[in-house]
Parts: sequence; structure tokens; C-alpha cells
Amino acid sequence: MTGRAERVVEALLAGHGRTFAEEAGIRLRNTPQPLYRTLVMACLLSARIRGSVALATTRALYDAGLRDPRRMAAATWQERVDALGSGGYRRYDERTATQLGDGAELLTERWGGDPRGMRDAAEGDLDELRGLLREIPGLGPAGVDIFLREVQLVWPEAAPYLDAKALDGARRLGLPTEPDRLVKLAANTEPAVLAAALVRAALDKDVVEECLRHAGKPRSKGD
Repeated sequence: MTGRAERVVEALLAGHGRTFAEEAGIRLRNTPQPLYRTLVMACLLSARIRGSVALATTRALYDAGLRDPRRMAAATWQERVDALGSGGYRRYDERTATQLGDGAELLTERWGGDPRGMRDAAEGDLDELRGLLREIPGLGPAGVDIFLREVQLVWPEAAPYLDAKALDGARRLGLPTEPDRLVKLAANTEPAVLAAALVRAALDKDVVEECLRHAGKPRSKGD
């Protein structure tokens, strides 16, 4: 018999089981351009702005041709501001335009425009990788978590990467908060997909209520 936890996870994945990269139109592979676009997405999502706006802006930057570090660095500051604005990312557009330019220059000069250089340099040490990612302008601790949650799909040494935000989603759903137990409940689902779904539960109480309703589990008082 399927337990309540399994039913909750099943409902969560059925309704919200997609990565943020997928939602932003990124076909994530272990190649430079999609990794860079995911890095930019993580920078945008980590700001205090609606996730839908950050994802739309990720797509807008791609549409504007700013899809790799070389093109991002070669663009003028105003071109970056305009591309950010076209996605609705206006509150932080000027600062973010500067950070994207500086980050693209760092990636180009130090890593040849290829984020995989940081992975290689870290040699499987996740703390070392976090430190290298933190050197990128605009990518703070939250942005690093977002990036690693997504790229564990193609960088398996990072998996299962279920950070505090994902575990908060698990708690709100009444699920265990141990990563290994959550991965087991999700059966054959990629940890990146599970992590993204849990984050959606952390960010949106409607997601929690929907999943608990579909799983036949009444919402507990105080949630």
C-alpha cells in the first residue's frame, strides 16, 4: 500500500516536477552555453524579484543574443539593461547589468568562457566548487544553491543537492527532511527535478495545499 508521504511526493512531481532551467527554456547539457545560461538564471532568481520575472528575463537575454560569456561581455551596459528590462527585470536592472558584464569577463578570462572549468578545478570537492562559484559577481549563497540544484542533473557528483529551501518545501508538505529519504520517496525521479518541485512548495502555499489535497492528506494546523 502506498503511504501518505509517497502520495504527496507523487502529487508534487505530477504537478510541479520540472526544473527551473526547463521552465526558462534551457535544455541543460554538460556543455558551455546551457551551463552559462543556467548560471545567469541563478543570478536572476536569487534577487528579491518574482521567479516568473527572473525566468522570463533569462529567456529575454537569450533572445537578445546574450547567450554566452563572450557575447555578454561584448554587449554594452545599455544593451544589457535593455535586455533585462524587456524581460520585466527592472528593479535591479542597472546593478545586474554591471554584474553580468563583470561575471562574463571573469568567466572568459579565468575559465575560457566554460563553467566546466570550475568543476574541473574543484575535483569533486563541493565546498571548493561553491567557493569558486561565489567569486562570480552577483552569485551569492542563494544563487550558488540554485545553480547547484539545477546542474546536479549533469554534474552527478553534486547530487543529491537538496538545499535549505528545498528542505523547507519538504517540511511544509509534511515530508521527511533528510535528503536520502526524500530521494528514495521520489523513486526514479532525478534529484534536480525533485529539488525544483520542493522549492516550488517552499515558495507557494497553494502548491502545498494542492499536493496535500490530491494526496488525500488534510493540512495540519499552523502550516
